[in-house]
Amino acid sequence: MAGEMQEDAECLVMALKAGVPFILSLFMFVSTLSSQCDCHPHPARAASNHTERKVSDMIAEVAGYADVAKKIIDLAVFGAAQNRSYRRLADFTDTIGNRVSGSHNLELAIKYMYNTITKDGLDVHLEPVKIPHWVRGKESAEMIMPRAKSLAILGLGSSVGTPPEGIEAVVLVVESFEELKRRANEAVGKIVVFNQPFVSYGETVAYRVMYIFVFVSPHTGWQDYQDGVNRIPTACITVEDAELMWRMAQRGQKIVVVLLSGHLDSWDVGQGAMDDGGGAMISWEALSLIRDLGLRPRRTLRTVLWTAEEQGGVGAQQYYNLHKINISNFDLVMESDLGTFTPLGLQFTGNDAARKVMEEVVKLLAPINTTKLEPHGEGTDISPWMQAGVPGASLHVADSRYFWFHHSEGDTMSVQDPREMNLCSALWAVVAYVVADLEDMLPR
Repeated sequence: MAGEMQEDAECLVMALKAGVPFILSLFMFVSTLSSQCDCHPHPARAASNHTERKVSDMIAEVAGYADVAKKIIDLAVFGAAQNRSYRRLADFTDTIGNRVSGSHNLELAIKYMYNTITKDGLDVHLEPVKIPHWVRGKESAEMIMPRAKSLAILGLGSSVGTPPEGIEAVVLVVESFEELKRRANEAVGKIVVFNQPFVSYGETVAYRVMYIFVFVSPHTGWQDYQDGVNRIPTACITVEDAELMWRMAQRGQKIVVVLLSGHLDSWDVGQGAMDDGGGAMISWEALSLIRDLGLRPRRTLRTVLWTAEEQGGVGAQQYYNLHKINISNFDLVMESDLGTFTPLGLQFTGNDAARKVMEEVVKLLAPINTTKLEPHGEGTDISPWMQAGVPGASLHVADSRYFWFHHSEGDTMSVQDPREMNLCSALWAVVAYVVADLEDMLPR
């Protein structure tokens, strides 16, 4: 069976140019888009790389953007651009489908976005990136004791395959790593099923980082092997099947499962509309809205479409390594990677002075009722910049449904709502434009 390898790929970059970079970030294929906008120029006044004025002066300056913010919101939510980001996403995902790292579909996706964004009048370029490539084989699982039942199964990214004849073994059902450690002697030669309740992504995702054969959750994702430990297949089944086997185990029934040809690829499931097609489209839409209104910010607005985020932010890290030499010129990095449902506010990481400025910026979003600035901006692809001191922000949405569809066949256009995407686009564009156009960069 084929194994994991490194492949050369490309990334997209687009921007509204003015001088100092400002990143709107998302996570699919690495793509940096630079757009040259034929807009109304500002009076000659250089953008400062250092905050030379008092924060109170910056706050007063932000208040002067209320009319511009309303124009952006009106265009995105009620005007000619209404539902545009949704239509773009539907066209893209219906045409391309899922986009696994290193796959032919990913190459098609990069070409598709390059061509369509170029036609939109933005300045687009590609950057090289070396990414992991791993291919899913046929996979199936069957419970044969205490009764026959087909099991829905999805392999975890980077998993090795089973032998050609598959694996047949007794099942040990546990609820935690701690329980497995206590019962380690029972696990030898068995298939281990983790019936782990979903608490939060941050806590439960640990059950994807395995060193034994496991079934985890009903959704796929990337997993890792510990160094020096034999690599054995990993896969996930549904919560319902895990709970069924748990009940059987509690009754003392012997459970036997057969797993066949389990060499697997990453999330080549669904359409990738929610994770993270929506984030990609609202970041593109932000540039389109600003351009459509004839606005030209003092600083460059750059949208980057990352490759191989699912494998641990591979493309984003290479982008950071390539561009960190200019880190003093990066004003703010933003990431949307938890869906484009109804926006609730903006999460922000930065010093106290920058937070005070951003609190005023989100007040401009009063027409769409998203004026909350929350702590802890986050995102796999912007984390290197934030760790190096660049202020960062992430979109906070009503994401209670996100993990219903995350990394599963359910991640399709049916999850998306055009009005919610309009609101996300408006928020993204207002914040991006105002911060990029302020006389001084955010304090850090």
